[in-house]
Amino acid sequence: MSDRFANTQSSLSSPASSGFAVTPSDADSLSETSRALYVGIAGNLSVRMLSGEVLSLANVPAGCLLPLRVTAVLATGTTAGAIAALV
Repeated sequence: MSDRFANTQSSLSSPASSGFAVTPSDADSLSETSRALYVGIAGNLSVRMLSGEVLSLANVPAGCLLPLRVTAVLATGTTAGAIAALV
């Protein structure tokens, strides 16, 4: 498959080129800092931002794409589901 952007510098405003499913955990960090999070099932979301700050987001709707750089999705406070990290 050809990729016309293969020789172009990627930036945070570029589209994601990879992703992985997220299992919320209070102990484990994500394998890679996210560029964005996709929430498939509505609910609350508790994350550790790249800065180290813990942020709680209430009532995140299903199908929401959040442009957040997070290192962890915490189990405590997270009721949302089908979460994917985009990188």
